[in-house]
Amino acid sequence: MDHNNDDQLATFSGGCFWCMVKPFEEQPGIIKVVSGYTGGDKVNPTYKEVCSETTGHAEAVQITFDPSLFSYRKLLDLFWQQIDPTDAGGQFFDRGASYRTEIFYHSDEQRLEAEASKQALSDSGRFDKPIVTAITAASVFYPAEEYHQDYHHKNPTHYRMYRHGSGRDVFIRDNWS
Repeated sequence: MDHNNDDQLATFSGGCFWCMVKPFEEQPGIIKVVSGYTGGDKVNPTYKEVCSETTGHAEAVQITFDPSLFSYRKLLDLFWQQIDPTDAGGQFFDRGASYRTEIFYHSDEQRLEAEASKQALSDSGRFDKPIVTAITAASVFYPAEEYHQDYHHKNPTHYRMYRHGSGRDVFIRDNWS
């Protein structure tokens, strides 16, 4: 797919980045989805460093998309449906700040849309507890090591076992179906 000048970036953290690629890459207008690390202060962190909770980074995905085919608003809606937005301590059985949920906006327009989307989810009453997902200005995004990219394609059996074992699939089914 050709890149054009209207392509935009969206960056989300929603726990384990392996689980955040597939739902987005399947949509029209999604050019690429890269797993990586953002929101921390160490330059070029490794997976091991991020998991050690010493760098401040979150596991995240950075999505290049064509907003004329798939709007940022639709990306936000899809993001919320992948996570437990009420859990401040990580996601499912992955605990710690590197597994936090966060929206990293790339423009004022994205910030406003993210805030409106979070408020709408909060107002919907879908969850009993407060929505704790942070909305933060995007900072440097470091792509993860190659073996983490497209993990669900490279290791489909382990990926499926992980998703199921983590509790993510059950949560999504119970709260979003």
